[in-house]
Amino acid sequence: MEINVLVVKGVAANVEAGWLQRVAEQVLTAQNISPSAELSLVLTTPKKIRELNRDYLGEDSPTDVLSFPMEPESSAFVMPPDGKLHLGEVIISYSQAAAQAREHQHSVKKELVILLIHGVLHVLGFDHAQPDEERRMRAREAEILGQVEGLD
Repeated sequence: MEINVLVVKGVAANVEAGWLQRVAEQVLTAQNISPSAELSLVLTTPKKIRELNRDYLGEDSPTDVLSFPMEPESSAFVMPPDGKLHLGEVIISYSQAAAQAREHQHSVKKELVILLIHGVLHVLGFDHAQPDEERRMRAREAEILGQVEGLD
């Protein structure tokens, strides 16, 4: 799998890109995603994630994680010429993750994993707009969280 990690300038993230890549691979493997898949992961600032939330989702407020799937809604998706399944991008506000970690009294790493799982599931088509969808997504998040190694 190809997991591209970008830590935006100005983000004081105290995590290694390699650790984030390994966690993302574990999440994708738990969902039986092809080893030829590619995912981008960005750790950004509260200002930037608010801009993205406003510009792409119409919500002028900060958030913790955003997902931008690459695969169209159509089931007629054609594999690109490079042979990679381009899944999309997960963007996490590192500051928000740190604040939520303090609030929930666990490590920032654990909060990043929770947000990464949530974002990847969105990229893969999960949603939580309806109560049944939310139950399904939350249950899958909990299952995957229990499988991820190296939280602390």
